[in-house]
Amino acid sequence: MAIETLTGINKVAVLLICLGEDAASKIFDELSDEEVRLVTRAMGTINHIPEEIKEKVLANYHEARNHFAGIYVKGEDFAKNAIAATSGDQRSDYLMDQFISATDSKSLETISLMAPRMVASLLEHEHPQTIALVLSTQHVEHASEILSHLPEEMQTDVTYRISKIERVSPEVISRIEDALNREIGLVSGKAHRKVGGIDAVVGILNHMKNNLDLDILEKMEETDPNMADEIRKKLFTFENLMALDGRSLQMILREINNDSLTIALKTASEQMKEKIFENMSIRAADMIKDDLETMGPVRLSEVELMQQTIIKIAMKLEAEGKLLLGPGGEDELV
Repeated sequence: MAIETLTGINKVAVLLICLGEDAASKIFDELSDEEVRLVTRAMGTINHIPEEIKEKVLANYHEARNHFAGIYVKGEDFAKNAIAATSGDQRSDYLMDQFISATDSKSLETISLMAPRMVASLLEHEHPQTIALVLSTQHVEHASEILSHLPEEMQTDVTYRISKIERVSPEVISRIEDALNREIGLVSGKAHRKVGGIDAVVGILNHMKNNLDLDILEKMEETDPNMADEIRKKLFTFENLMALDGRSLQMILREINNDSLTIALKTASEQMKEKIFENMSIRAADMIKDDLETMGPVRLSEVELMQQTIIKIAMKLEAEGKLLLGPGGEDELV
């Protein structure tokens, strides 16, 4: 370690280690999540801070410089303890998960620092399964940007493959590293990681622009309608329609017959029902209310089917530019 080669982030990491975990955790409270991620990643690579580096980094801390005669640390444990001591359990858990994920498998860290267009250019000639695995290891915002820069004919295939991934072995990671090593210098991963899956796809699609998410789902429906429906259920739920303004909701309701709407409202919240009733005629609303009161048990799958039908209508209207939507079981009786 030489002072001339230390980056700004490296110097911050050294400084916080010198100040101690309590001080570091308090400083973390003032930093953004991305800043904490960068600093703790730098901490995780430090095992020894030479005296001359410590003195230069702590030039303005003369008293502390004499106290710290040279520091040997297990940077990974220090970073974990500092993250664990940050305020807010939810944020602490999130930061810890990000740090552990990065240190357990550093092999794809380089890609997270590359421009999305450059990554897409690097990957577009790889097998779609390889691309899916690589994107599964990235933050959803970054993966979404990369996906949008891939050739249009690949986007749906890659998205579908991500939804089918659950875990990946070190051997698979190693094969990918070997294939991409020349371009980005990847290093071997050490442990099985949970990657991909429907939740990953939902996160990626939620960050797609220009209605690319709708195009991808529409094409996926041709090959695996069940998977497309599962993704759509999480991407935009029936209850999300509550966020629409009256005009948009009325536009959707005009496309639905009362029988289908009645079934769809079987499991809806009272707030959702009221929002629907407020945006239709009093006579039609009273008829649906009466039907709901007298309706017997209905299979949950049938209710979900009607709700998904309505969601598809809403998405179609959004694709046509007529309205704007927000982001986004068991066959029991309800």
